[in-house]
Amino acid sequence: MGKPKVVLGVSGGIAAYKACELLRRLTESGHEVRVVPTAAALKFVGAPTWAALSGHPVSDEVWSDVYDVPHVRIGQSADLVVVAPATADLLAKAAHGLADDLLTNTLLTARCPVLFAPAMHTEMWEHPATQENVATLRRRGALVIEPAVGRLTGVDTGKGRLPDPGEIFEVCRRVVARGVDEPDLAGRHVVISAGGTREPLDPVRFLGNRSSGKQGYALARTAAARGARVTLLAANAELPDPAGVDVIRVGTAVQLREAVLKAAPEADALVMAAAVADFRPATYAGGKIKKQDGREPEPVALVRNPDILAEISAERARPGQVVVGFAAETDDVLTNGRAKLARKGCDLLVVNEVGERKTFGSEENEALVLGADGSETPVPYGPKEALADTVWDLVVARFG
Repeated sequence: MGKPKVVLGVSGGIAAYKACELLRRLTESGHEVRVVPTAAALKFVGAPTWAALSGHPVSDEVWSDVYDVPHVRIGQSADLVVVAPATADLLAKAAHGLADDLLTNTLLTARCPVLFAPAMHTEMWEHPATQENVATLRRRGALVIEPAVGRLTGVDTGKGRLPDPGEIFEVCRRVVARGVDEPDLAGRHVVISAGGTREPLDPVRFLGNRSSGKQGYALARTAAARGARVTLLAANAELPDPAGVDVIRVGTAVQLREAVLKAAPEADALVMAAAVADFRPATYAGGKIKKQDGREPEPVALVRNPDILAEISAERARPGQVVVGFAAETDDVLTNGRAKLARKGCDLLVVNEVGERKTFGSEENEALVLGADGSETPVPYGPKEALADTVWDLVVARFG
């Protein structure tokens, strides 16, 4: 089997230079990449740069090498077409089927997954015309990831920044690996919690856990690659924001509960992958607790934190909402998992065995996914994104 063939479309935005990093990642990971820029993109990055990095000739015109019929052949032979950055102008042309250069012709002839990574000023992204164009493209099966929030051209800051090229690459990799033309989570909004809550004891100490957030972030990345609108509630996770994902940062269990309840009414599915502290200190010391010579420390009184999973399972914010919980167990995994599933009332419970060198902080995971319908789906040891895909397969199967 040959290398996967990727067409990298580049439109005329200041973020065009970042596409060089995306191109490098694609070529170094074994993809054959043909760069198709617009005329405006070539104002930012010249054709020799794209040709040198890709190893293929570069043109924006349909009149070059006409005998090869490039305006048809490039799209026909691709396994993925990704446009990064995708400007408001390019999105409008794609939505209306215009074909006035090589890239827009390629978009019309592609029969493979098409991914757009928008980048523009906030006002342009939020304009009703752009939003209608994005909705049209998504309705037709294209994957349009959400732009990031951050510094834009000049002094402006807001939503519209091109996501990190490394994160766009992860979405591309997942789309090519799945080999599915239609994103099965398109039109769905999913909310995912990740990381571990921290319950402050004093200004420098807290009660916490070992969760890195990697499994929750893998769930977010795979959901975005499958077309979902993703809200990620990140509790103390020091990981790069996944491309196309809205990230909301929280610290404590109480803050996480507030964020979940706020996001739940619009969610088709909630996946609670965060490790939530069961208890928190009953009192918070305003100053650092000092050692007292010759005296033992006072016991730390604890109070229960809210049971977020049980609460959202018992009171679904909308009909047909699917709720997924996670259970970290150290022994008797199946028995404890079944008991927790019944107690929490969720639709699916991902149960895994944890320990000092198991799961937490690792790139791999092994789990058993229990269903309220009595089903059991084992997921063998492997990358956390493989477990994430299994979870989404089971969630999709439960949508009405």
